[in-house]
Amino acid sequence: MVSKRKLSKSDARGDSPIAELPQTKKSRISCKEKTSAEDGVVENDNIFVQLIKTAGISLNAGERQNDIGVDQATFQKKLCQILRKHPFYPRVVQEFISGLETHIKDRDQFRNCLLPCAPVRGEGTRNLVHSYCESLIKLLLGIETLQPAVITLLLEKLPEFFFDTVGTFGTNFPRLIVNQFKWLDKILDSKDLVMKLMQMVSVSPATIQHDIITSLPEILEDSQQSEVAREVSLLLKRDSRLTVPILDALSSLDLDAGLLAEVRQSAMIIVPAVKLEDLPVVIKFILHNIKAVDAVEVISALRKNLDLSSCILPLQMLSSQSKLKSQPQTSSSTSQVSSSQNCVKLLFDVIKLAVRFQKGISEAWIKAIENTVSMSDHKVLDLIVLLLIHTTNTKSRKQIERVLRNKIPLGCVPEQLLQSAFRNHSLIIKDFFPSILSLAQTFLHSADPCVISFGSCMYKQAFAAFDSYCQQEVVSALVTHICGGNDVEVDISLDVLTDLVTLHTSSLIRYATFVKNILDYTEKLNPQQIRKLFYILGELAFSQRQEDSYIQDDMHMVIRKWLSSTVPKYKQMGIIGAITVAGSMAAKRSKEDRCSLERTQQSEEHCRQLSILLDLVSYCCEQSPEALALYYDELANLIEKQKGNLDTQILERIGKSVVEDFSNDFVVDLTPAVDGVHLFPVKSLYNLDEDESQGTIVINLLPLLSQNWLGKGVDEMATRNQGKKIVAPACLSPSFRLLRLYTTEQHNGSMEEIDALLGCPLHLTDLEIEGKLDSLTTQEREFLCSLLFYALNWFREVVNAFCQQQDLEMKGKVLTRLQNITELQNMLGKCLAASPGYVPPRAIFDCEALEAAPTINAVGLVKKKKTGGKKQKPEGSKDSSADHSQMEENPEGNQLEAETTQLEKVLLDTTEKKSGIPLVQLQSYRAFFRELDLEVFTILHCGLLTKSILDSEMHTEAREIVQLGPAELAFLLDDLCQKLEHILIPPAAKRAPFLKALIIENQGVVDGPRVNIQEHQLMSSCYQQLLQAFHLLFAWSGFSQRENSDLLRSALKVLADRLKPGETEFLLLEDLISESFHYLLNFQHSIPNFQCALTLTQLLIVIAEKPVTSWKKDKIASLAKQFLCQSWMQPSGMREKGSQFSDALHTLLCVYMEHTDNILKAVEDISSVGVPELINSANDGYSSTYPTLTRQTFPVFFQVMMAQLENSVRSISAGKPLDSSEVQLEKLLHWNMAVRDFHILVNLVKVFDSRPVLSVCLKYGRLFVEAFLKLAMPLLDYSFKKHREDVQSLLKTLQLSTRQLHHMCGHSKIHQDLGLTNHVPLLKKSLEQFVYRVKAMLAFNHCQEAFWVGILKNRDLQGEEILSQDSEENDPGEGVSQLPREDPAKEEGDISGSKGGSEHDDDDEESSE
Repeated sequence: MVSKRKLSKSDARGDSPIAELPQTKKSRISCKEKTSAEDGVVENDNIFVQLIKTAGISLNAGERQNDIGVDQATFQKKLCQILRKHPFYPRVVQEFISGLETHIKDRDQFRNCLLPCAPVRGEGTRNLVHSYCESLIKLLLGIETLQPAVITLLLEKLPEFFFDTVGTFGTNFPRLIVNQFKWLDKILDSKDLVMKLMQMVSVSPATIQHDIITSLPEILEDSQQSEVAREVSLLLKRDSRLTVPILDALSSLDLDAGLLAEVRQSAMIIVPAVKLEDLPVVIKFILHNIKAVDAVEVISALRKNLDLSSCILPLQMLSSQSKLKSQPQTSSSTSQVSSSQNCVKLLFDVIKLAVRFQKGISEAWIKAIENTVSMSDHKVLDLIVLLLIHTTNTKSRKQIERVLRNKIPLGCVPEQLLQSAFRNHSLIIKDFFPSILSLAQTFLHSADPCVISFGSCMYKQAFAAFDSYCQQEVVSALVTHICGGNDVEVDISLDVLTDLVTLHTSSLIRYATFVKNILDYTEKLNPQQIRKLFYILGELAFSQRQEDSYIQDDMHMVIRKWLSSTVPKYKQMGIIGAITVAGSMAAKRSKEDRCSLERTQQSEEHCRQLSILLDLVSYCCEQSPEALALYYDELANLIEKQKGNLDTQILERIGKSVVEDFSNDFVVDLTPAVDGVHLFPVKSLYNLDEDESQGTIVINLLPLLSQNWLGKGVDEMATRNQGKKIVAPACLSPSFRLLRLYTTEQHNGSMEEIDALLGCPLHLTDLEIEGKLDSLTTQEREFLCSLLFYALNWFREVVNAFCQQQDLEMKGKVLTRLQNITELQNMLGKCLAASPGYVPPRAIFDCEALEAAPTINAVGLVKKKKTGGKKQKPEGSKDSSADHSQMEENPEGNQLEAETTQLEKVLLDTTEKKSGIPLVQLQSYRAFFRELDLEVFTILHCGLLTKSILDSEMHTEAREIVQLGPAELAFLLDDLCQKLEHILIPPAAKRAPFLKALIIENQGVVDGPRVNIQEHQLMSSCYQQLLQAFHLLFAWSGFSQRENSDLLRSALKVLADRLKPGETEFLLLEDLISESFHYLLNFQHSIPNFQCALTLTQLLIVIAEKPVTSWKKDKIASLAKQFLCQSWMQPSGMREKGSQFSDALHTLLCVYMEHTDNILKAVEDISSVGVPELINSANDGYSSTYPTLTRQTFPVFFQVMMAQLENSVRSISAGKPLDSSEVQLEKLLHWNMAVRDFHILVNLVKVFDSRPVLSVCLKYGRLFVEAFLKLAMPLLDYSFKKHREDVQSLLKTLQLSTRQLHHMCGHSKIHQDLGLTNHVPLLKKSLEQFVYRVKAMLAFNHCQEAFWVGILKNRDLQGEEILSQDSEENDPGEGVSQLPREDPAKEEGDISGSKGGSEHDDDDEESSE
């Protein structure tokens, strides 16, 4: 035995590893440790310390880690040998553990034992120690004799740190303790260790629970994973704070499929309530290891539970709080906002990783979004995920584009969703910018306006949300679209740039060079696009003190070049560009004057430049009437756009010239005779002024037109050579429009300065043209047409100008001018019918819709059509000068007294002709009329105007009622509907009670004795246009946007006030919808024709969809059925018919089927009640229950019933093994009713065997059989034993129908009708599948002996056998023969032969019994 000595450093490093046992033995007595102050080495006679030193580790105190001088395995082996060879073994183990316990009482020393040991290189020796070494505790846990005691010691030590905050002593002791159990080579009693750890979880604080749970995957053995995972999963329901560690741990464990699905379901439930910072971990677990079969279901559930709005709310709250607090608090809040945004970004990183590395996730997510039908169920999450997949998975890009193309028009992915995504998640979406740019470019190539609008919104949002690089890319893409030449892309791109220059001028001006380059591609732009382009360039050039901008120079050069051109197109572009730039300059100068008085000199310079520009345009237009007219129109638009914002000096300069020009060019004094030679005698007509003797003025229309017409060539050239301005009637209406807009701007809307133009007459000619047209030459007829066009356009502009005046006399004159318009249109229709090939004079000179708000003009010039309609007789000369008169207004007066007089006046204009309403025949000429302003429709508010005719002594001689007549109302409503088809701005409209009173008077008979056909047609047209206007208004998709909710309330209040006047101010939206619905529903009794009935129904549907409730649905179904059960007669006494009636009937029948609560019952009612009545009626008869059901309309009824029946059965869910007996019985009853309806409809073909009926039956018959195979057969599989008789009855009925379908196939082949035979192969395939599917069902229920097959002969529709060649005879049918089984061998042969395409059926019903 070696004498006792103190270990040197070399010994501690392992240089002298031999026999310190005597020392160890004697050192048991003392447990006191001594530390060297110099090097921090623990010095004492503790057996633990001595054995550790002997084995190769030197224990240190303080901040210094323990040193190890030997390899870890060498240390463990040496220490194990020392312990085993110790004379006091195994008691020495207890002493060793006691020494360890004493040693780790000091926290610093405990920490050193838990931290990795530091390797020490021996002097003059090769370093055999690995660079990384485990901690002392972990090395001791690797020794089997010490492991149990060390585990117990550590677990007992753990509670000491329960309430220590992390960092109190600079170390997280609980985490270090738990880490010692990870990745041990062998655990002697793993089950006991896990049990103790789980017990520790139940009593420890949350932070320690977190550490223990997340460490379990590194501690457990493989055999324990499933059991522990199930136990850990239970904690999910008990403590939501442990969600993250539990799911993190479970994602690393090997779970069986059942447990994985169970835990995933638990995780799915807590998704809506989990903290934002924990959400990425939860989503990561849910997306972990998804099987392809379950992917769509899992993703669908995740979509439903994951709501990004809950992630945004904390961000918004923190942002709002930061605004209310001091700067330090604001910084803290900003940090929290940034942290929250990082959590959301981390969430999408998790999804991105799943999409990239897990096969099937992207397809499943796209499929889940595709399967979402309701608009409200679509979320911002869907849009961001689609962008993410588009960026990550290149193979799915086409599929994503298709999904978005389908969803956007349906309103499922509205622009508000896109705006929310950019507003709240710009940091995330920025990573997907290439996909956003690609999708936007693709969408702008689309033909769907909704998709195009969505693409433009993507551009705008990307520019607003992203950095300068992205902005430059957006502008470049837009410029590329514009230069590409596609009109739709050019328009939408210019609109996007217009919005950007309005909202983000300072940002866009950095990319002005890109926009300026468009000037090189103006050849492909139309005038409307030129206007937009120069507005954009003007805003960029004259904003933010860019007075010396190079853009201004380029624009001026281009404009001067265009204005000096002799090509009309370029001159037109120059005029539009110049006036648009002038508007930007004028607006700029106005802003400068308001902002700073110091800029007066510079403002004057702008005014001078503007004057020069306007003078240049005016000079270049003087020789071209159309160019001058365009100049006037553009100036008028400028005044209207800059209303109240136009510089006073500029306005006065414009006004001075326009007043002088109009008076000199177009207005003369009214004289008895007119000098000059003209094509027609001049006559002054349509004078509304009181006294002609007091210097009455007149519009000199016919002389001007005659002068231009007769001297087109020589005089015009001479005028041009003299440099004088050409005066032409084409400038009359544009010049007056400019005059009246200038007047209203100068006098705050008052028109008193020019009110003489409202009632002044026109120089026309005698318009008694009935019977005279044939005697006129072609030139004279065309001259007369042009004269009427100019007169109509003059009156249209007059109505535009004075429609808003409140003076009662002016109101009466405006109504009279509307009457003049309808009368002139009648005359024009007759002249056009006699003038084939005539091209009217232009009325819109930029060939595009004028942009000036609020006017909405025609889309553009259309090719003139020859209208050969017969026109109605005019009243005659309309020199309607009156005596002194006084006007009284009666807005709510009784109209019934005045209606007869007014209608009689209309009937004088529409007698003895059958051509109908002339307006219909003038629709192709709509582009040659000046457009009515929206303000004109305020006339619809006007009530009765009483006109008092006074004698010479100013006494009332007579009273005359002035109001809107049917012709004027139809004219206005037709124009309103045309406007609403392009843009929806809700004007108010009212109805006349004529039709209801007329129907009541005639006891509901439309063609009663007091019904005038023309009058009825006119009022019906008004009714139809009014309902159509309301339908277009309320069908506007913009009402679904939150910012337009007030507009919707206002529109609904107008209707609701009719039922509850003054009570609708505080009604909820749902109540307003209900009241409006009931108000419109009251009109059902005064509907004049079937088209109006359909429009009313569609209007009610649109109202009811905001939102739909069951009672509204029932009301709509009841109303539709009422209209279907009503006889619709024309005023002539004939029943309504024709293709238009059939289309409307088809739509209304679909509405009835879709809104009724039981489609199957509705189909059965029509097919079993209405159709037999039709069959039993005469050839021209109809069903008494459903008068709309005739032999002509039967194909419409049949097609809708078959389609709705097939669609209805597809909504029945397929049978499942777990369905209860009651559920199975309910589904069987549903299918039984459907099959019965199908049987009735199929057998109707025997009576109605027309080609359309056969085609419908073959098509939908196949679809019905396919639906039966897919949805009903699984139900029969599981319900056959319990409901045997019901199943038999069902199959018997269907078998009869399938036989009839087979007969139709034979009929199609015999007649060799290609349209019918195209359906036969697919139908026969479905029938054959039906045979074998029934056989499989019987085999599944062990009743295969009940199935037998026989030959079914080919028969025609009436059941007669078809004798055909052998090939057809060898083709057995689809159904079973009712013959007994004579030769089983033969039957088997037939079955085997059926693989070649022959069809068989079953007779399982009788056999199974």
